Amino acid sequence: MSNQPYEGYGEGYTPYAQQQPQQAQEPQPQVWPGQQQAYDDPQAAQQYTQQWQGQTWDTQVQQSRPSASDLAYFPPQNYQAPTPSYDPHAQAPMTAPPAAPSAEEGYGPPSLAGNARITDAQRARLEGRSPIIEPGMQPAGLTAVLALLLAVTAQVGSYALVVPLVVLQAVTAAGWFRLNGMWPARQGIALAFAGALVADVALLAAGRENGPAAILGTLGVWVLLSLVMQLRSHADPDTRITSLMATVASAALAIVAAGHLAADPDAVTVGAAAVAVAILARALPLPTVASVVVSLLAAAGAGIAVGGMTGMGAKGALLGAGAAVCALIGHRVASYDYPSRFVHFTAGVALPLAAAAPVVYVLGRALG
Repeated sequence: MSNQPYEGYGEGYTPYAQQQPQQAQEPQPQVWPGQQQAYDDPQAAQQYTQQWQGQTWDTQVQQSRPSASDLAYFPPQNYQAPTPSYDPHAQAPMTAPPAAPSAEEGYGPPSLAGNARITDAQRARLEGRSPIIEPGMQPAGLTAVLALLLAVTAQVGSYALVVPLVVLQAVTAAGWFRLNGMWPARQGIALAFAGALVADVALLAAGRENGPAAILGTLGVWVLLSLVMQLRSHADPDTRITSLMATVASAALAIVAAGHLAADPDAVTVGAAAVAVAILARALPLPTVASVVVSLLAAAGAGIAVGGMTGMGAKGALLGAGAAVCALIGHRVASYDYPSRFVHFTAGVALPLAAAAPVVYVLGRALG
């Protein structure tokens, strides 16, 4: 093999500088003009040329295997998902894979059909807990405030009593729709509230002695209006039936709450005071049975106390206990099946007083 420069190229050029492949473990040094003296030496040239004797490209590929450090310079061939890496000095992992949602996050067990979202009540039943959440002390306090307003304004006059009564009817209409999971339902709420206003006007015009006729007449007309509205609806039959039932029930509760305006003023004062005391006692952190008993006893005591101030006397105990029973029923309805905070501050506030209105009217007339 000749040591002379290749013809047609600069001095110091050797064809192996471009033909031989780069070794994986010991890269071949490149030849620069400043290194021409190394090739002038016959022994040095013989050293570089003899490295390739007896070894071809095929044998090098089969026998040599690159090391891990050399593989770091090659582009990756298999693309896989990154594994989580952690920094020992950091509080949270630098890269973490997304966690699959669990059953406590509102999803059921995995299935071929997908994960169906479950409600809070369904999760409570699966965990063995009660699906009932009571309104609590804050809604009970609002109920007591509204009840005291009814008790005080009843002694002032009918037109003064209308003001807190209208607030009670509006909250009743909105709370019942939300309690049934129908929100927003502006037309139904407006229709129920309009029926309550019509009943109030009819009572003010006809007088307390004609209270039952005014209330029942308004209720009958509003049931027909609810039917007409649902017949004109383009929703599916199931939705129309559900909406009809919610509208009729909401209108009935709001209209029946006008019984406070038709009842005797002393009966309204005693009944409203008893409801306020009963709901506050029911919100105390006691067992359910003990809480109910304490509520009824407190309502009877409040009936006796307020009855003595209004002239009803000891008969107020029976009126207070009867009003408290209806109030506790309304309180229980507002606690049904994991209601929302909005339900607690609407239906939870208004239903105890709205449910007590018929008893206040009937017992007030019977005992007075």
